[in-house]
Amino acid sequence: MEYPEEKKKRCCCFTGHRPEKLDFSEEEIKKRLYKEIQKAIECGITIFFTGMARGMDLWAGQMVLKCKKRDPEIKLVCVVPYPEFEKGWKESWQLQYRDIIENSDYKVLVSRTYHPGCFQKRNRWMVDHAGLVIAAYNGHPGGTRNTLLYAEKKKVKVRNILEEVNLLPLDKLS
Repeated sequence: MEYPEEKKKRCCCFTGHRPEKLDFSEEEIKKRLYKEIQKAIECGITIFFTGMARGMDLWAGQMVLKCKKRDPEIKLVCVVPYPEFEKGWKESWQLQYRDIIENSDYKVLVSRTYHPGCFQKRNRWMVDHAGLVIAAYNGHPGGTRNTLLYAEKKKVKVRNILEEVNLLPLDKLS
């Protein structure tokens, strides 16, 4: 199911490689990510979807929660691929995950159990409900690339924070 176009214009989702696959430091990614989230808010985005994976998704969730403290119109939706998705992670990542889940506005559970394809199902759900994708994509194959190809197919605007060209100011997202 897709959102009506008017609602999608106010929604944004995130996708990106895990931290160990990124060519930039965590600090640099967070700096670029925060700038793009701010630009999106300035352009009318008020609803953000995070897929809750380590790295980009959790960092984005943390930043949206920060923005929410200043602007109560901002909403964070955690889109979880299956229950206990985070159980095999290091404790520090699990703590971040739980903090974001507890402070989010809504939770969406995509699958009742793990199965091959549940991550793709989560990613497609987010793209189907968004008018903008903020990505950390370095050109390598994988789930991030598949998500961006799906966004292109669905004609959803993409902002890649790893490309300097995307760091120019946005006009409008319409």
